[in-house]
Formats: sequence, C-alpha cells, structure tokens
Amino acid sequence: MSDLASKQCVPCRGGVPPLKGAELEALHRQLPGWQVVNEHHLEKSFHFPDFVQALAFTNRVGQLAEEQGHHPDIYLTWGRVDIKIWTHKIDGLTESDFILAAKIDALAQEKTASAS
Repeated sequence: MSDLASKQCVPCRGGVPPLKGAELEALHRQLPGWQVVNEHHLEKSFHFPDFVQALAFTNRVGQLAEEQGHHPDIYLTWGRVDIKIWTHKIDGLTESDFILAAKIDALAQEKTASAS
C-alpha cells in the first residue's frame, strides 16, 4: 500500500487554493497511470475481462467513496471503468483527491491479486 493510500480523505470546506505546480507534480509522481488534466482533475481507466467484474469494481469504488466522504465521477461500460476525481468545492485538486486515487489503485490491485 502506498503512503497516500494509508491516509484518510479530509473534507474540503473551501477557501483553500487548488494544488498547482511542484506540489501537484510531487503527488502525481506517486500515482503511476493516473493523468492530471489541466491541473484540474485526475483521470484513469481500469480494464476488466467482462461487464460483471467492471461492475463489481465500480461498486467497491462506490463503497470506498462513501467511507471516505469523497466521491469521484465513475463511468462504467463493458470491461472498463473510467474514474475522474477532483474537489468540487474548490474546482481543482487537493491532497484528498490523490489519496482517493491511491485507495482506488489499491482496490484494483486487491482484485488482481485475488484473481491470480
């Protein structure tokens, strides 16, 4: 588990600037496979052999989001789940976005490990 994945998301109350520049890049380096789009949001696609496994992953991400109080946009289609994360309150990225992304990666790795 990554250092980010071991942390908890913190609700954003607003009034803080979104992450930019070097601070944003340092967090991004900890998340292989995730894209930072326009310094605004994170995106990643997860691939599965069928719809059932993609749906199961979507449901696990939803449960995680509820536990963390931080909710990504999730797009489910046959064999693929696309995730988009940002903090709506500030219309940009916070550390919690990166924490949630790392936790989602951990979920995906758990599923891969259990399938082996």
